[in-house]
Amino acid sequence: MSEATVHKLRDRERTVGYWSVLDSALAAEKLAGVGYDFIVLDGQHGATDFRGWLAGLGPLRGTGTAGFVRVPAARAEYIGQALDAGASGIIVPMVDTAAEATEIVRASMYPPRGNRSFGPMRTQPSDGRELSQRDGQILRIVMIETVQGLAGVEELSAVSGVDAVFVGPVDLSLAVGARFPGDPDAAAAFEAALVRIRAAADAAGIASGI
Repeated sequence: MSEATVHKLRDRERTVGYWSVLDSALAAEKLAGVGYDFIVLDGQHGATDFRGWLAGLGPLRGTGTAGFVRVPAARAEYIGQALDAGASGIIVPMVDTAAEATEIVRASMYPPRGNRSFGPMRTQPSDGRELSQRDGQILRIVMIETVQGLAGVEELSAVSGVDAVFVGPVDLSLAVGARFPGDPDAAAAFEAALVRIRAAADAAGIASGI
């Protein structure tokens, strides 16, 4: 994992990543040499699953490029699998409420702060560090892309353990009235939503991205 990217994002420095929908470890390896801060393996709309995460995250280790996984949904088993595969960040789609964000954080942390099950495939501790220290090395990013998520973005952003809010631009634009991606009639509503999301993240002292 790239701890530098974790620190950069938590310090709200600009980070640039690449979103991959390919189930290809070779593609991840080539992308790692480009110089991105992170690579996202898309488990929601991409052609990859746990085996793909395991294979795709491997080539990123030690490169300085962090490996993130967008999990298919806000479910503890997906979050646990992504972290067991070696992800240094999880991106969770369609998050609607602060309560849901709280459960996402808990699913990504070991007891007593959370309820993550211990059974890592690639992150087996061998350096004597406590599990609570490993919890601190994981980025937790929630996606704002629904009417409910936008309505509760201030509360979502303030949940302890959430490191960033990330806009799903197409889904969010549809949520605020677009008839199709890029609908110019919804541009003003979409821009207002972006301003609100960024303000909520600023107030909570966390990063925001798109």
